[in-house]
Amino acid sequence: MNTKTTILIKADKKVKAAAQKAAKEIGIPLGTVLGMYLRKFARERRFEFEAHRMSAKLEKELAEVERDMQRGKNISPAFSSPDAGIAYLHSLKK
Repeated sequence: MNTKTTILIKADKKVKAAAQKAAKEIGIPLGTVLGMYLRKFARERRFEFEAHRMSAKLEKELAEVERDMQRGKNISPAFSSPDAGIAYLHSLKK
């Protein structure tokens, strides 16, 4: 007896293509991946959201910020209060 059924879902073309590529790279059909997620959802009655990867440009910029921080470069002083921070920012205009 065949216990399988078909589910039709709508997905962004780029997301579908990326998911198919990822599944193929690890050697699992996309249908198997989706079935796994459906079984987990049915069993646990919950799902998780995950953050997306940063763009290459943002990753590069953050790496530069981290390097600057390690070198003590471009670091603002710590402030004892918001007013002290605002006063410091106003002093930079002069």
